Formats: sequence, C-alpha cells, structure tokens
Amino acid sequence: GAGIVILTGCVSIEKAYKGISWMSVIMIAAMIPMGLALQKTGTAKLFADTLISVLGEGNPIYLLGSIFLITTLFSQFINNSATAVLMVPIVLFAAQSIDISAKPLMITVAISASTAFLTPIGTTTNAMVIAAGGYKFYDYFKVGFPLLLLFLITTLVLVPIIWPF
Repeated sequence: GAGIVILTGCVSIEKAYKGISWMSVIMIAAMIPMGLALQKTGTAKLFADTLISVLGEGNPIYLLGSIFLITTLFSQFINNSATAVLMVPIVLFAAQSIDISAKPLMITVAISASTAFLTPIGTTTNAMVIAAGGYKFYDYFKVGFPLLLLFLITTLVLVPIIWPF
C-alpha cells in the first residue's frame, strides 16, 4: 500500500521518509538480536520451562493467561514490536514443550503486546497526549486497567475457540 501511494505520487519519497518512526525501527532492530540471544543461550527455553513447571501442563488456558500478563507487562514500558520479538522464542518453546499448537499463544502475544494502556511510556501515542491532555500518570492506569481486563477476558475466551490448542 505504501509503495502504491509513493508510485502514484500521492506522497513524495521525502515526505514518506520523514513519516517513518525511526525510534521504532531502531528499537525493533535492536530487539531482534536480543530475541536470537534468548534462543541461542537457552534463556528462552529456561523461561518457558519455568513457566510450564509453575503452571503445570494440564490446562493451556493458564499458560495463555500468563503469556498475556507477562507480555502486557513488558509492553507498558517498551515498544510493542520489541515486546513481541522478545516473547516469540519463549512462546514457541512453551508450546513445543507441552505439545500444543503455537498459534493461540502467538496470537495472544500479538494482542497483549498491543495493550500498553496502563502507562504513557509504552507507546508514543500515549506519550504525545499526556501533556496536551493534561493527564497524569495515574489517569492511564484508571482508564487502562478496565480496558486491559476486557482484552484479557476476550482473549482467553475467543483465542482458544478461533485458534484451538
């Protein structure tokens, strides 16, 4: 879509280049080696094994909920794409170790990485409106927490139905 807009002259290359969020590009580029390091050093497998041993292998819904909560915690402080890059190896190892499909876990990572509702730090959009709207840090928590619970419940109900384990 972006290529078509540039090729048809609707947006100049210079304007498109200026519109790129370089902070996000750099953050994602920096987190990809971190995700690979988690895999290669065995840290992702260790984290996944710990998660499984704490939650047990019986009900994957507990794993789904835990992955949601851990990912959303990370997303409150770092970019959502970087959060997803960090969580993917952990989720893959967890799914593999209890022999379930990784799809519902990966979808949960995608959803929960985009739930930076509790702080103005997690996304540039939240950071941009804090001063303009006269908001306080706690305002994000007051409004974001019920929204986060709604996303959590919806994810735990719908994801296993649409993408079975």
